[in-house]
Amino acid sequence: MSAPNSSGYPGKVDVCKTSESEKVDTAANEDFEDDIVENHGDGVDTAYERKSHLSAPQVYPAAVSKAKLIISLVNQCLQHEIGFGRYQWELFILTGFGWLADNLWLQGVAVILPQVQADLVPPRVEYITLSLYVGLIIGATTWGSLADVIGRKISWQITLFICGTFGIAAGGAPNFVALCSLIACVGFGVGGNLPVDGALFLEHIPQSHQYLLTFLSAFWSIGQLIASLIVWVFIANYAADKGWRFSLYTMGCLTFAMFFCRYIIFELQESSKYLVSSGRDEEAIQVLQYIARRNGKKISLTVEKLRAVPESTTVQTRNTSVIATLKRSFSHFSLAHVRPLFSTKRLGVNSALTILIWGIIGLAYPLFNGFLPLYLADRLSSSGSLNQTYRDYTITSVCGIPGSAIACILVDWTRTSGKIAIGGRKTALAVSTALTGMFLFLFTTARSEASNLGYSCASSLTQNAMYGVLYAYTPEVFPAPHRGTGDALCSAFNRITGILAPVIKITTTNQDGSASSIGPNAPVFVSASLFMVSAFLTLLLPIETAGKAAL
Repeated sequence: MSAPNSSGYPGKVDVCKTSESEKVDTAANEDFEDDIVENHGDGVDTAYERKSHLSAPQVYPAAVSKAKLIISLVNQCLQHEIGFGRYQWELFILTGFGWLADNLWLQGVAVILPQVQADLVPPRVEYITLSLYVGLIIGATTWGSLADVIGRKISWQITLFICGTFGIAAGGAPNFVALCSLIACVGFGVGGNLPVDGALFLEHIPQSHQYLLTFLSAFWSIGQLIASLIVWVFIANYAADKGWRFSLYTMGCLTFAMFFCRYIIFELQESSKYLVSSGRDEEAIQVLQYIARRNGKKISLTVEKLRAVPESTTVQTRNTSVIATLKRSFSHFSLAHVRPLFSTKRLGVNSALTILIWGIIGLAYPLFNGFLPLYLADRLSSSGSLNQTYRDYTITSVCGIPGSAIACILVDWTRTSGKIAIGGRKTALAVSTALTGMFLFLFTTARSEASNLGYSCASSLTQNAMYGVLYAYTPEVFPAPHRGTGDALCSAFNRITGILAPVIKITTTNQDGSASSIGPNAPVFVSASLFMVSAFLTLLLPIETAGKAAL
């Protein structure tokens, strides 16, 4: 053990240390950082138990910031004192609105395409989907990154407002160009939901209930179900110039109602982990005390105990006012929250693979689901009706809901006996993704209405389980100070690749929507293959988050 340096703490890095000792400390710090990510580092797991002794010198690697150590105290406070109560249940429902709105508009836009084609007669109706994804890309990048700069609260509240407002306006679009522009604005709003909502919910709940982040995907299927019911009512019963407009009006009003519940009815608190990462300890304690009161609990954690955590040599005193924080954040906006996601080899590989998996799934998912009503209508064109098409689509949507419950069971099931440990987030994600690819391959072989419906229902179930695990794993694996940026990168890459889906659909179909010489199943084959590749990459992820508290 090294002798105390001028700061008075053993193990601290001395300013005049040699280059050799720097290399040793760097390697040690990287190992510690990997432990921090997986939450079994000594400094994190035992910090709360030592809280009454934090005024005494402790041994911490030099590169570990005070914020990370304080976050460990917040984790233990949430787990052992606040628990999961009324506040978190209300937050769970309202956070689910973000999942619901995301798929409501993804699927809602998809299912109105045939009637928009009949009404406005655009050169390629797929440009609507293209416009939506342009908005989703900008929204995911903007709101997710802003969440690490101005906090989670503002982003969480405003995204549904933007989405609902422009959704209602889209229903009154006078022409196809205006419709595409307004749908892009809808995408800008809804694109920020998932990266922000997942981070916010995760940072308000104890480790014992992190599985509920997976169950939020149930709202994803509910969003698809609501979209299918809305368009079934209006498109199947109204003329081409009215059905799709009434559908957009209804979805816009529903989204605006969800914004009203978030902003007016519920008193949202800023993330305590974001606050301590920004040096705003007093506000963080006030947030924890408020949540504890809502749950009928009391906490022993105080500002004094947070401040008793020793500073590391890398932490500098800084102005934590709102203006100063904004100036500092925007002055380093490009890389300040990106570099830490690759701070160690293990975390860097995991971050890169996670972003890549999001990107591949981002293309695979809309290639099939974004045009499923068109696929069903084409296969039923000879013997079915419009009413039957949307009936089958509604049944497919219902079948996705149990996938969330299945995912919740799988993510925390882990077998650790024997030489190889299996289970957890990674295995659940790999299995559900591979099954999705398999069912899509089978969908291309379907020759009857029953088989079409059966394979689409099966893929809906496994896809929802897949997304449930993916949305749980992603925010868990990124550290709190940079979680919004990490989620934003994943979501943005997901949307960027997703924009290729309508491009592929355009190249594989004729202008009237009929199959080109390539064949009608080409997009589905590509989608199934991409899901299989994603399943393989999932097995290469070096970090498992099951059973560990998120930092």
